[in-house]
Formats: sequence, structure tokens, C-alpha cells
Amino acid sequence: MGSSCTKPVAHVSSSNFSGSKKPQSTRKRHSNSSEHKASNFQTSESNLDKAISIKLKSFSLNDLKEATKNFRRENLIGEGGFGRIFKGWIDENTFAPTKPGSGIVVAIKNLKPESFQGHKEWLAEVNYLGQLYHENLVKLIGYCLEGKNRLLVYEFMQKGSLENHLFRKSVQPIAWATRVSIAIGVARGLAFLHSLNANVIFRDLKASNILLDSDFNAKLSDFGLARDGPTGDNTHVSTRIIGTQGYAAPEYVATGHLTPRSDVYSFGVVLLELLTGKRAVEDDRPGFSEETLVDWALPFLNDSRRVLRIMDTRLGGQYSKKGAQGAAALALQCLNSDPKFRPPMVEVLASLEGLQSSNNTFPRVPKYGNESPATKHSSHSLR
Repeated sequence: MGSSCTKPVAHVSSSNFSGSKKPQSTRKRHSNSSEHKASNFQTSESNLDKAISIKLKSFSLNDLKEATKNFRRENLIGEGGFGRIFKGWIDENTFAPTKPGSGIVVAIKNLKPESFQGHKEWLAEVNYLGQLYHENLVKLIGYCLEGKNRLLVYEFMQKGSLENHLFRKSVQPIAWATRVSIAIGVARGLAFLHSLNANVIFRDLKASNILLDSDFNAKLSDFGLARDGPTGDNTHVSTRIIGTQGYAAPEYVATGHLTPRSDVYSFGVVLLELLTGKRAVEDDRPGFSEETLVDWALPFLNDSRRVLRIMDTRLGGQYSKKGAQGAAALALQCLNSDPKFRPPMVEVLASLEGLQSSNNTFPRVPKYGNESPATKHSSHSLR
């Protein structure tokens, strides 16, 4: 598990939203939304038993205290509104706690008893990651459910979050080829989720929820806000509006209607961050006040000749210009204000893999409808 954590909308943070310009300390429900009944994975107590019986280890609180040296501060690697994440050590085979430096390193998330994220999101995380396995999803090893204590034990991701590598000036810039590889890893993870019978929607894709291993392979983390998607003749799931400002799809913010294409929009924002090296919401850009990255970048994305002006200067010009233009064109389609004109993640993945395999060229991105991707985009949709 990485060392960076970003709070969900329930917590006061400049990077979060609750349907208004300023973040609030309580989650906001849309007036016409209704909470979709859990199915397949989400919050079923019986599914917890199923997940446990399949592959999850049940840890005692004492086990995890020993693994972290009683949650010693020097082992703290992350902190958010939900609680803290500590580095710990366990035996690779028995999962028994071991001394620092022996066994394998794990990341242990300790949920605050008073956390807004609460038991429901903790349970969702256990249910999804307890039953799903993919190379681009972070691996959940086990859990602790003891009294009011809620803890989760994950594989340790050596490079931490994508957020740290993109936006911290003290960190070595990520090379262009690595950025493409990261985008592909994220796309693979999302395409896998969207291909399931449950049509799982990740719902909170952002740079801080993308973790990197020692080889910069990307994995999705934090499934506490994930939801089963629409089934049968249903076109969407109606749910409370919760997520992170700058990443959330405009139709979701406006109506609470959630579909897999909501994740596609969020992916477009992440792809834009990889291209520009700028945050989804960054209020220190000269001349802009609380403007989102999408608002700022759209005029450039509409012009393939101008798009190179927004490329991350930390790349030092060391990137494929055709590849950057193709990636920008793909981001523009993902960011379409109308979800039906966004490509599904399987198509996004195919385009990115084409970029990687064609060595500095980029396949033509298929059009989804005749409308220009930015025609209906509202620059104030998240405010």
C-alpha cells in the first residue's frame, strides 16, 4: 500500500467536493437519488464470510500491533480521513508477525473508529478485494475485525502513489514511456472491473488511489467507494454523490447517476495529469482561481498543434510528439460531457496498447457519435 492517502468527500479537504464549490464536513445526497441496493459484492455480511473463506487472513489486533511495533510512528507511511497506514512485517507463508527486516513488508490500514468512511466502506473493500484478483488491483492479504477496530492488510507498494511521483518536486520525474505504461495498467484494471457480471464501478479513480510497485506497475487501490454497476435494462445506478473534485464525471455530479463511463471520465483526468504533470484541481496556476485541470486544458486538447504547450515541462521534451498528441486526443474523448460519446475502457486500453507497441505512433481513436467531445462540456460543471 502506498504512502499517500486522499480523503473522500466526507472529510474536509481542498481536493474533495460534496456537490458545492467548497467542501463540507458531511456527505451530500442528491435530492432525487436513492441508495442502490447492494448486490454481488458490495456490503453483504454473507459476502464477507465468502471472501474470508476464499483467501483472506483473519488477523488479531495483537498480531498487527506486533507487526507494526505497536503502530510506532516511524512506521507510519500514510494518513487520511479514514485513519492511518503503517508499514509492518509478516511471515510470507504463515502471515505471523515478524521482526522488521524479516519476512515480507505489508501496509496496514487502521480505520479510525469515528471515521466517516465507516464500516460500510471497510466492508466494501473487504468484499471486492477479497473476491477479485487482477495484476492491476492491489492485493488484500487480510483484515482485522475486533470490537470497534477495523484494519486491512495489503501488499506493500514500494513506489507509493502516482500522486507523489507526478506532483512532488523532490521526486525524480517519471519518463514518458513509464507514464504510458502506468496509463495502460490503470486502464487494464478498470477494463477488468467493467467486464465483470457485476459491472463494478470504481467511482474514486485519482492519482492518490493509483499505487506503483518497484517496477512502476500500476494498481488500483481503495475500493471503499466502489459500486456494482447497472444490471438488466437499467442504464445507471442512482447513488449519493461522493468522490473527488476535478475527477468526477459531470453527469454524476449533477444527478447522482453512476455508470462505468463515469470511470472513463475520471481516467481521462488521470491521463491528462500524466500528460501535463498538473493536479486535477490546482489553484496556484497563474490567472486561474479554483479552475480544474480539465477547464484549463480543453482549449489545448481541441488543437493537436497547441496540445504540446501543456506537456509536463519536467519531461524536458523527451517524449513522442505523435504519441502525446494521440494520448491527448484519447483524453479528450474520455472527457466528453456526454457519457455515451466516451469510449468504453476496453477501447481505451486498446488505443493505449497501440501507442506502446507502435513505437512513437498512435492509432486513430474511434469516434463515439458525431458530436465533438467538448461540444457540451461545461467548464463550471464541478463548481
